[in-house]
Amino acid sequence: MNREAKDFYKSLFKVVGPIALQNLISAAVSSVDVIMLGYVGQTAIAASSLAGQIIFILFMITVGLSSGLGMLCAQYWGKKDIDSIKTLTGIALRIAFTVGCVFGIAAFFVPQFLMRIFTDDPNLIQTGAVYLRAVSFSYIFISITQIFCATFKSVEKVRISTFLTFLALGLNVFLNGVFIFGLFGAPKLGIFGVGIATSVSRAIEVCVCLIYAARQKEIRLTMAVLFRRSRELTQDFFKYSLPALGNELVWGAAFSMYSVILGHLGEDIVAANSIVNVVRNLASILCFGMAYGGAIIIGKTIGAGQMDLAERNASRLARSTILAGVVGGIAMLCLFPIMPRLATLSETAARYRNVLLFINSYSIVGAAINTVLICGIFRAGGDSKFGFILDTICMWAVVVPSGLISAFVLKLPPLVVYFILFLDEFEKMPFVIVHYFKKGWLKNITR
Repeated sequence: MNREAKDFYKSLFKVVGPIALQNLISAAVSSVDVIMLGYVGQTAIAASSLAGQIIFILFMITVGLSSGLGMLCAQYWGKKDIDSIKTLTGIALRIAFTVGCVFGIAAFFVPQFLMRIFTDDPNLIQTGAVYLRAVSFSYIFISITQIFCATFKSVEKVRISTFLTFLALGLNVFLNGVFIFGLFGAPKLGIFGVGIATSVSRAIEVCVCLIYAARQKEIRLTMAVLFRRSRELTQDFFKYSLPALGNELVWGAAFSMYSVILGHLGEDIVAANSIVNVVRNLASILCFGMAYGGAIIIGKTIGAGQMDLAERNASRLARSTILAGVVGGIAMLCLFPIMPRLATLSETAARYRNVLLFINSYSIVGAAINTVLICGIFRAGGDSKFGFILDTICMWAVVVPSGLISAFVLKLPPLVVYFILFLDEFEKMPFVIVHYFKKGWLKNITR
């Protein structure tokens, strides 16, 4: 291994380590809710899983905004243009804060309407609505934290994001225990208590985030960035972030449609999918961390004008991330023996869970390949349109219609429907690989 490769991998793991740890903790936050709700009952698990699709969509929006922000900030970081980074952060924050408020208000005032989008089961609707009303406040806090953390990552200050996520996890676990089991004299609130725990932990998280940002010397950020204006940077932000946002929304909405389809196939398949998602999130941490962390390094290199080096590093990043995806898939299969211990399921749900674990184990490899290229390498070079167009066609013209037809027209068994839905990564993979080798993604997008 030559010196150039060593420098890249050293920088990569310096960034990826905290990001992967943050992803691990984030997955643990969701996993804790699922595992602890196992003490409440299968209905609570299924209801929280469907209700969680609301925050999943919000995350897709903030991730899309963060991706557009990150691809610009990383390149401006390569140019050491701090003023532009602050202005871009303010532009993204205004949009994210507005969206967070809209989601929070909807979850608080019309939770039953939102639940009916995902299921027609009265028990799941009622239980999920209770959870949504309690967790609604967290949506506003999350929208702020996500944007600040995106800026921190793009300027290689990744440890604070990890700390904030760890803080949220610790508080969430503690408060879940308090409200589920009635510790310290608190009432046993069940799924409502889980929502309250999430809102309180996210509120504390955003407070710590704002304090840290205001005390930074190199790049000091406060809520005052909301009022920064620049017509040129606003045009650039929308030019590069809107396709990324559209990509995340198209993908996220399609993935939520999967939940809509499964939600109408019965509680057993929904509960089984909730448990398997816990394992999948844990197994995919490293490969996704490498994809997003590597994008920061490549974007910085492009911003500094080192195009040949950026191309070579992109190749190294792709190989490393694919290997991490293979390892993640194998890890999922190795976790098979402990699956029954995560939650008590019905006999049918347990059978579904075992098959879903296998399907997700190979799906991770496809996800690793597509994520590192579309969300990592392409976006590092400012190419966010390709992924948007490809996901729109593959998911909404092929996969979602196929899932709807197989479930409601052909009325195929739930496991067959699930298998069809999770073929999406392999349908778009050939087009992604061809686009990578054309090298049209390699661009400097700074002014």
